[in-house]
Amino acid sequence: MLIESRRLLLLKSPFMRTTPAQKELAMIEDAIRQCVKCPLHKSRLNAVPGRGPCPARIMLVGEAPGKQEDLQGLPFVGPSGKFLDSLLKSVKLSRKDIYITSSVKCRPPKNRTPRPDELRICKTNWLDRQISLIAPKIIVLLGKTAVKQVLSLDANLNRLHGQLISKDHLHCFITFHPAAAMRFPQIGAKTQKDFRKLKQLLNTQTDLFSNCIAT
Repeated sequence: MLIESRRLLLLKSPFMRTTPAQKELAMIEDAIRQCVKCPLHKSRLNAVPGRGPCPARIMLVGEAPGKQEDLQGLPFVGPSGKFLDSLLKSVKLSRKDIYITSSVKCRPPKNRTPRPDELRICKTNWLDRQISLIAPKIIVLLGKTAVKQVLSLDANLNRLHGQLISKDHLHCFITFHPAAAMRFPQIGAKTQKDFRKLKQLLNTQTDLFSNCIAT
């Protein structure tokens, strides 16, 4: 019943699925809601596939759903989501133009960090396919877990934040997770600076990726 209600909600959303890629993405999202491929499904209320247009110029990848995301089945709708909205608004970006998802699609118990097997299962079955269909020009990686999931890097965020890294034809911009930016003023200031840099990169008329770090 809840899955059907979510399906009806999506049909009313601005992200209507009409092209082959959009229809395939909708099928993936529906499969994620029913996924039982890893133990995280046992404690979740709702899986959170992601939300946004397809294709999308920008894709945001976080760590995992939290309490509110688990309740609503939507990405970044809790306190960190409100902080993310303020970051986007500050640089005149809008959710309606961005596809937002997480490294894993189900809330880990007690908000613990996702385990390697959980990350691997979600990446192989879902995230890689989402990225391929959405075809973002730039992927914004929010926090260490997202960097590890997409780039296979154990990142020192204090060293890598604000940088573009290219791997396997993916162009990724690294910054901190909004939850950390909310809690720690110094990280918050760095994150705000990163988003200003992201906006400048998106607005530039030169090759956005000419100075990418290759891995």
